[in-house]
Amino acid sequence: MSTLCAGCGHDSVTGALVQAAFELDIPPHRMAKLSGIGCSSKTPAYFLRQSHGFNSVHGRMPSVATGANAANGSLSYVGVSGDGDTLSIGMGQFTHAVRRNLNMLYIIENNGVYGLTKGQFSASADLGSKAKKGDANQQPPIDPCQVVLALGGSFAARSFSGDKQQLVPLIKAGLAHRGFAVIDVISPCVTFNDHEGSTKSYKFTRDHYHPAIHADYVPPSQEILAEYDEGSAMPVELHDGSKIVLRKIDEYYDPTDRSAALTQIQQAQTDGEIITGLLYIDESKPEMQEINRMPSVPLATMSYEKLCPGNDKLQALQDRFR
Repeated sequence: MSTLCAGCGHDSVTGALVQAAFELDIPPHRMAKLSGIGCSSKTPAYFLRQSHGFNSVHGRMPSVATGANAANGSLSYVGVSGDGDTLSIGMGQFTHAVRRNLNMLYIIENNGVYGLTKGQFSASADLGSKAKKGDANQQPPIDPCQVVLALGGSFAARSFSGDKQQLVPLIKAGLAHRGFAVIDVISPCVTFNDHEGSTKSYKFTRDHYHPAIHADYVPPSQEILAEYDEGSAMPVELHDGSKIVLRKIDEYYDPTDRSAALTQIQQAQTDGEIITGLLYIDESKPEMQEINRMPSVPLATMSYEKLCPGNDKLQALQDRFR
């Protein structure tokens, strides 16, 4: 059983990951799951339990993933992070993972708040969105897809936790991509954004739920699902009566045009819409192992003699730089 709040979109992301791994027939021992700190970091505990796993400190998952990938590039790497873990304390490490084109799938479960530490605004909180105490966010949000595109990343996508039909294929594409694949998943927090003025979460409606007396009590909530056609926009009504508008890219959209992708994202932001789908992909960029001319045999499986050839070889190598 999940220890996340009932109705949390993160559990839907878990279900999508399970389905994608099953459909791709990935053996558990050939996958490594990594996370940082936050509600999102619980996700790897709920899929492929026989795979490798590492729960790092806050914001440092990309460097752990980089080290693991350098030692053994033959595994499929999946990193699950949150908007705080990625865009605040982990922003520096995230940008270098993009720059290195680290060969992994990186999922951001984006809810606009620090859910594990009682709902403070995160770096993805929308301008004007109200906190639980009624204060409005005055800082403009950081859009992770725009960050990936601006840094020259090779794969950027966005989806909604309630749209499994779109999310599963995106996860499969990210796992198959040779390079750093980022999927920003809008995954609402059912606990700390359940109030008027919230823009990225569910609020328990007066018609069906009673206000929680204790802050740690979370009554069950019905998960919100979305199904809509390519090229169309659909308003999704949240439990508090507010709406977000999701627009799915159409079949004529060119995901290989970086400039067009940025323009599309910015236009959707101006229109108050959240554009979803595979926003950008570049399959020509070399990934980190290729850039650093790593051997085809994983370092983790090499003999000690190969990894440490001795002092004479080291001195000969140093002589080349004198």
